[in-house]
Amino acid sequence: MTKKQSLKNQIDLLPETPGVYQYFNEKDEIIYVGKAKNLKRRVSSYFNKKHDIAKLNVLVKNISYLRFILVDTPEDALLLENNLIKEYMPRYNAMMKDGKTYPSICITKEEFPRIFKTRNIDKRIGEFYGPFSSVWTINAILDIIHQLYKIRTCSLPLAETKISEGKFKLCLEYHIKKCKGPCEGLQSKEDYNQDIDEIRQIIKGNANEISKMLLEKMKKLAAKFRFEEANEIKQKYDLIENYKAKSIVANSVVNNTDVFGYEEDESSAYVNILRISKGSIIQGYTIEYRKQLDETKEDILATAIVELRERLESTSKEIILPFPVDYNISGVEFIFPERGDRKKLLDLSLQNVKQYKLEKLKQAEKLNPDQKAIRLLTEMQEKLQLDKLPMTIEAFDNSNISGSDAVAACVVFKKGKPSKKDYRKYTIKTVEGPDDYASMKEVVRRRYSRMIEEESEFPDLIVADGGVGQMEAIRKVVEDELNLKIPIVGLAKNTKHKTRELLFGFPPKEIGMKPNETLFILMANIQEEVHRFAIKFHREKRSKTQTASELDKIPGIGEKTKNELIAHFKSLKRIKTAEFSDIENIIGTHRASKVYSHFNPNLKA
Repeated sequence: MTKKQSLKNQIDLLPETPGVYQYFNEKDEIIYVGKAKNLKRRVSSYFNKKHDIAKLNVLVKNISYLRFILVDTPEDALLLENNLIKEYMPRYNAMMKDGKTYPSICITKEEFPRIFKTRNIDKRIGEFYGPFSSVWTINAILDIIHQLYKIRTCSLPLAETKISEGKFKLCLEYHIKKCKGPCEGLQSKEDYNQDIDEIRQIIKGNANEISKMLLEKMKKLAAKFRFEEANEIKQKYDLIENYKAKSIVANSVVNNTDVFGYEEDESSAYVNILRISKGSIIQGYTIEYRKQLDETKEDILATAIVELRERLESTSKEIILPFPVDYNISGVEFIFPERGDRKKLLDLSLQNVKQYKLEKLKQAEKLNPDQKAIRLLTEMQEKLQLDKLPMTIEAFDNSNISGSDAVAACVVFKKGKPSKKDYRKYTIKTVEGPDDYASMKEVVRRRYSRMIEEESEFPDLIVADGGVGQMEAIRKVVEDELNLKIPIVGLAKNTKHKTRELLFGFPPKEIGMKPNETLFILMANIQEEVHRFAIKFHREKRSKTQTASELDKIPGIGEKTKNELIAHFKSLKRIKTAEFSDIENIIGTHRASKVYSHFNPNLKA
């Protein structure tokens, strides 16, 4: 029996009930784990058609046999799938990328506990709160704690017996009033641990309770005329209120809630969780999944919900999501808010996950500088629906004044950056008068005819520094005369000579872009660069023409002498004002006297 027939027999016998299926290769390795409400229908879908995703076709080709596990509900299927993926790490499953360990806050299990930030979780040494995906958040919490409470920062093994024996001495922290000196018995164990209890409440998000307690204590001290002590409490109270103002993001009605944000690109999915307690964020965490096959965003988000709630030990009875998932948790309500406090929390989670995605992108671009350019060119390819990535872009522009000294320029951009060694200048040879379209045709014809002769590689995109007319002039040469298939885009300008719109296709259509878009900025830069290059060449040529025409009037001064003078002095003005000796050094005494006398008729050389 063939492998194909054996698989078909297995699929025919599958039940139409919830379960988890496992695909094995010829080496008896699990290469994919999936869940299904209906095992038979889901597994059959892999084999009854050719898939658009190449990796999915490769997976199917490598399946030697399958096994399945029946469960009672789709929820159980999701939990089992998650466990099996973590255990076997199948090649074709969307795998969580979690190389970065986020910091947590540790409160040690000592008689006089210490509080610090750590990435190493060892529950034998203390209790841990977190993780926090934002280092700024965890630092802000620790900062408020150390402002409010004079907790020790030393690592001394403090114990009441050792303290009573005088084993320890006060350090600088005591003298600068950042510690109350429990090491010498200046603060009791009970008083110290009362501070720790209050700190624990702040970390858990119960800052409101601490605030109320401090307010009551302050009022009682003031009533007893103990104003100095009441002022100390007031300073604590003000700090807590300030902390609450910065950290509370929702009404206190939103309590014990998990908020999930989702974002994705072609290869990865990103999921953020914010844990909310009494209106405050007490935990925030983002993970990345590397997509492999045809996982939907609903499937990935459902998997992340299981993973993140387990990791953060969440028992919240309310979950806020950006879109529905095919998954339920007994006793937990799923909410998809459109307005109000819950929507604000969802927006905050989405903001966090987008920032995480952006940071990952920036890190990747630092490691591979070309990646940013490729992403931009991919965006251009999608917008213009090009057959290939526009790795090489060439742009043309004309420059003349009333038809005189007509020139043109071609600039080349490779991977989105100027390639100045490939720039080219053209003096218009066949066009009489100021005819921009005819000039453009001449230059484009010369450019690509030569590339055909030299068998050079053609650009992926041609940019016309102008609108419909310039595009059509280029098209007539490229397509009609030379039979080349090169996409052409036009950049129309406004009255201030700034890029106004992007035109593409024949007949040309406007391609919508916002002025702050990276793609728009690139196209505008190309247009500015080709215009700058053309103008610069035109000025150089006009300057040489004007200089040469004046020198032509001097008897006995030929072409060679003119070129020597222009090459050295660069302009006619400098030749006119030059000293005789300077001219003499370039062209000799005899010719120098003729030039000097021409420009200085009242002076002797």
